Amino acid sequence: MCLRYIRAFAALAALALAGCATLDEPWRSDGLAESPAVQTCADSFTALDAAVDRAGVRDAEARRIPGFPYLRVDRFGAKIGARLGVHSGVQPQDAANDTDPASAQWLSRLQALDQAARRVEISNLPDAAIRLLQQGGDGRAALIDLVARCAALLRDQDMKSPSRVALIRARAQVPDDYVTWQRIVGLYGLTQIPFSKGIAQWHTEAMRDFRNAAGGRESPYPLMRYALANPLAATREQIAAVIHRASDNPLRIPQFSDAERMLLLHAYAPVFEVETGGAYDHIGRLGWGTGTAPEVDSAVPVVYHRIAFTGYGEQTLTQLVYTIWFAERPADHPLDVLAGRLDGVVIRVTLSAEGDPLLYDSIHPCGCYHMFFPTSRVQAQPAPDGAGEWAFVPAALPLHTVGERLAVRVASRSHYLVNVTLDQAGATHGYTLMPEDELRTLPNVAGTRSAYGPDGLISGTARGERLFFWPMGIPSAGAMRQWGHHATAFVGRRHFDDADLIEKRFRIVAPH
Repeated sequence: MCLRYIRAFAALAALALAGCATLDEPWRSDGLAESPAVQTCADSFTALDAAVDRAGVRDAEARRIPGFPYLRVDRFGAKIGARLGVHSGVQPQDAANDTDPASAQWLSRLQALDQAARRVEISNLPDAAIRLLQQGGDGRAALIDLVARCAALLRDQDMKSPSRVALIRARAQVPDDYVTWQRIVGLYGLTQIPFSKGIAQWHTEAMRDFRNAAGGRESPYPLMRYALANPLAATREQIAAVIHRASDNPLRIPQFSDAERMLLLHAYAPVFEVETGGAYDHIGRLGWGTGTAPEVDSAVPVVYHRIAFTGYGEQTLTQLVYTIWFAERPADHPLDVLAGRLDGVVIRVTLSAEGDPLLYDSIHPCGCYHMFFPTSRVQAQPAPDGAGEWAFVPAALPLHTVGERLAVRVASRSHYLVNVTLDQAGATHGYTLMPEDELRTLPNVAGTRSAYGPDGLISGTARGERLFFWPMGIPSAGAMRQWGHHATAFVGRRHFDDADLIEKRFRIVAPH
């Protein structure tokens, strides 16, 4: 390990601890004074965290775990951690032997989430902060390498202590994205009533749009069709084999190679049919210009992708996520509270263990307008009493497999979904798949900058609706959000990445 950098980091850590009142003491790696190298690495993370917070470049996608600065957790990881605790037969506070292969794999996943976030934060730090952290050292790459080495050292130390692994599991929680005090002050018990009526009205209008589209309604605007350029060829057997091979590990969570990821993403990349009434309906690539929000370059049609996972009983199901971006949602009138910079559509397909589509669902990047589109392989479950918004299903889809693509019809201006069908082919514009992670380090004049702020919101995309919708407890309702921060219900509590979202609302049935 590069001790010169560790010593430099440690000196800055002492200053950070002495002078930065915004850092909570639990973020130090507590209980790790067994060796100077271990404590020095823990202090090194403290110094880096102080620099990241001063520069305002904190990455909010996965949550940090108090006391374990080399780990972060998402909602799916929190569910897996809780399941491990149940299977071990111990409570989180007990010092049982949790260093089994499944727990080790789970810790590796949490460590990988932190490493990804650290790379983002270090990339987005100003040059002056990098020089200060390293006292004139070898730059960002060396700092990233140092963080990786320190993470490995702290993890090895923690794995020796079953009680610390249990403590990690107890702290590996993701709070929801609702602000309870807003609901209290806003008299949520009363104000949810008119909101529920508004949601019901939107459901009625959306169902009408889907019925009209199914009945052959012509688009009032020219229809721009975007399909994946040069898709990779695959068979159902290949996709099933990829998922099966990737799931051969203690936790049965698929671990795909880069080539396997692209094969899956190409297999089900949707066709987007956009009713195009103006430049605000052109999809494109995000980048920084001179404004406070990223801009859309419509000369480069891009669909951003990520792979996610969800739980279904003891199974892990793979989810493919596709996002398109528009420059704005234009105002329909001077008092349009839904208008603002940037807009988009997110389409997600949940695959069976064999790689066949079970269910599609969709939101806008604000977390709004959550819709579900099941195939006949799943059946919707009734909402429990008092569940609030549960599962709005405006249309169902036939069974299909590799080679049969979803066609998603998007309305002009509002970018509402108005139809989903299996594609019947036709003239298209080619789009390119780009990793969604690119948005965390977009180039700008100073180096790189995330599209998202430390709060997980995209600055400059606030909507007027936030002034009226705040009693529902969603921070800046209508603003564009980072993955992991999509609250999708005004009434009740629901998130797009809830690890039990699908299994609570749908039951998988045998194919007919």
